[in-house]
Amino acid sequence: MATSSKKIRYRHILLVRLSALGDVAMLAHTVRAFKEAYPEVKVTVLTREFLRPMFDGLDVDFIFADTKGKHKGFCGIWRLAGEVKRAGVDAIADTHGMLRSRTLRWMCWLRGLIPFKAIRKGRVEKWFRLGYNRASAVQLKHTVVRYNDVLRRLGFDFDDPAPATKPSLPCPMGTKEGRWVGFAPFSAHEGKTYPADMRAELVRLLAERYDRVFIHSGGGDEAAFAEQMEATYPNVTALWGKVKLREERDLISHLDGVVTMDSLVMHLASLVATPTVSIWGATHPQLGFMGYGMGDRGILQAEMPCRPCSVYGNKRCKFGDYRCLRAITPDMVIERLDEILEK
Repeated sequence: MATSSKKIRYRHILLVRLSALGDVAMLAHTVRAFKEAYPEVKVTVLTREFLRPMFDGLDVDFIFADTKGKHKGFCGIWRLAGEVKRAGVDAIADTHGMLRSRTLRWMCWLRGLIPFKAIRKGRVEKWFRLGYNRASAVQLKHTVVRYNDVLRRLGFDFDDPAPATKPSLPCPMGTKEGRWVGFAPFSAHEGKTYPADMRAELVRLLAERYDRVFIHSGGGDEAAFAEQMEATYPNVTALWGKVKLREERDLISHLDGVVTMDSLVMHLASLVATPTVSIWGATHPQLGFMGYGMGDRGILQAEMPCRPCSVYGNKRCKFGDYRCLRAITPDMVIERLDEILEK
């Protein structure tokens, strides 16, 4: 483990990660480990403003990217590079590795010769795993470790973080009585979203078994489903419109357990050490996106020759029925959740 007695080349690091939501949440684990090893090094996180709660309790500053406003386009990125330079950054750790972040780091180099290192996403390993070696049991490097490696290539020596511990956070839903669970059946892609008929049945089973059930969702059709379940079962609460990101994380810290997909709620649960059952369809936990520090026992998946069909779940099922998800029945989820909570 690195200590402050070691020679430090850089005194102010910029960590860049603009999206996706779960990936930003995972960056908080890296920040926690880095600050424990190097408390004297200033860390500034460049992300979107509404994602600030991901880093609560960590000693970091922020630069917020307004990618739809003043930082939009080539000129906007040049303007953002000016903000980075004025902040006094010594080095940049690009943990995003996409066009905007690549452009930003080179502009920062032009404006102030700011050195940088970028994430190595292991695209070849993932491509090989998808195309030729689906049956492999090889665990690829976790995304959090890939983030850590960016800082290590800047000369910092520190250990991978231990799993998060349970924080003491306020409960936005009042005094807790009985057993509370969360259910997050949605994702940005259909290959990572629990089928409609099955999620309704799972809500029924959860409502019968637990004192309160909270449904995590986005807006639109997702919110409509959650509100329908709320109207059907008196102990079910639809969270959309009732809590913001920080409050949602705080609530998750008070839950006895969460059922989630490969999505943001899984990573929020990992930040607050809440027991989780995660359902995997088109994607696979061995590709490195499992909630950090979560045990394998919480993983529910059906091993099939066609899985995983994509890294991010954005490809349509070649059979059209998402059989990988339909193989995970509501009864299986309840059984696994009971097992996790009993332990």
